[in-house]
Amino acid sequence: MAQLPVYAPMLAQLGSLPSVRGDEWAVEMKWDGVRALVYLEEHGVRLMSRSGKDITVAYPELQLMAGASGGRAAVVDGEIVAFDEAGRPSFGALQPRMHQRHPAKVAELVRAVPVTFMAFDLLHLDSTSTVSRPYTERRELLEQVLTPGFRWQVPVWFHDHAERALLSSRQLGLEGVVCKRLSSPYRPGRRSAEWTKVKNLTVVEVVIGGWKAGAGRRAGTIGSLLLGAHDRDGRLLFVGHVGTGFTEAMLNDLYERLTALERPEPPFDAPVPREHARDAHWVEPRLVGEVRYAELTGDGRLRHPAWRGLRPDREPDEVRMDGGDWAVG
Repeated sequence: MAQLPVYAPMLAQLGSLPSVRGDEWAVEMKWDGVRALVYLEEHGVRLMSRSGKDITVAYPELQLMAGASGGRAAVVDGEIVAFDEAGRPSFGALQPRMHQRHPAKVAELVRAVPVTFMAFDLLHLDSTSTVSRPYTERRELLEQVLTPGFRWQVPVWFHDHAERALLSSRQLGLEGVVCKRLSSPYRPGRRSAEWTKVKNLTVVEVVIGGWKAGAGRRAGTIGSLLLGAHDRDGRLLFVGHVGTGFTEAMLNDLYERLTALERPEPPFDAPVPREHARDAHWVEPRLVGEVRYAELTGDGRLRHPAWRGLRPDREPDEVRMDGGDWAVG
């Protein structure tokens, strides 16, 4: 069996329901987890993150997918998710799994927080790339080739009915839906309106550029994080601060990571407002996180953000105001 070629995942643009109504669209649920490409090869299963990192060691239970394609080589796109006690995908539950690589600790987490791979596309089968085929053909092949198992599924998709699917996703506590044009090929590494995500949650990725010390119960640790995102010229700009949504474990982990990244000057390419810059601890802008927020101000600042967690599967350069989930340019 020849080595499978390496692919980069296709990315969706943020949009709204009016842009995806009509019978030329398929609708899938949007899973709140970690994007991954699964390479089913003769020697086993390999998992690659959206940024091209090998994350196989973090999710050993997915090695059971080795026989899911009946011995055929395949590259499958999907999302790794963890479920809460109510059976809903939980980004918070997935957080410890995303960071851990130590085999013994990973084994403990597999028992405590098992993951499931939600497969939604097929990029390669046997010796042939399928990316040029339309969505409908790729989905049909995926459903024929990949046999669902205990820790992997091929979720259903809907033809049209985006509004009804979005309502169902909200009722189920899901993140939203992804609408895909039926005729669209798979465009590796590209963000395209042929895949449009419509979200129930208003969430963006941010780069951590600094932190401020806490007081009271948070004395000696982090009070808030200073956040940034890149504009269309590649400049890292300050977009606000977040001081809520943290667990104690998150604060301890962030403190350890950020103190190791401290630097004397701000990493931002424009001045930070004085009230935020005063007594700040600046850090190298290497860590990406995710926040939920109420709205964006006219100057691109986050209002009432709440921390959701680190995104080790993202690179700082990917966090841009002119793409992805950001609604300002």
